[in-house]
Amino acid sequence: MVQYSRSHLDASFAALSDATRRGVLEQLGRGNASITDLADKFHMTLTGMKKHVGVLEQAGLVSTEKVGRVRTCRLGPRRLEEETAWIERYRQLWDARFNELDTVIDELKRKEKANGRKK
Repeated sequence: MVQYSRSHLDASFAALSDATRRGVLEQLGRGNASITDLADKFHMTLTGMKKHVGVLEQAGLVSTEKVGRVRTCRLGPRRLEEETAWIERYRQLWDARFNELDTVIDELKRKEKANGRKK
């Protein structure tokens, strides 16, 4: 069984649970941005955006660099491989369950059709 780092998963999913933080990641996927630019884009205060960026930074999803008075944000070093593997494991589980359900439904339809012919 694959071992996952609970602290990484918890931090990542906590960071990704907020729509604003997901939006920040999407924005940074297009290019680096200052906290001021992000705050303007999301119509929030600098303090609010700093908190969101801080959560993303603690999860390793964003990194920041301060040059002079400007703090620039970019996508962080983590690529969400553990999170993707965790989600994939459950996707496969649900796929298997739905495939089993499809088999049961097909069997019931086949029996129903066969019983309908006998009448």
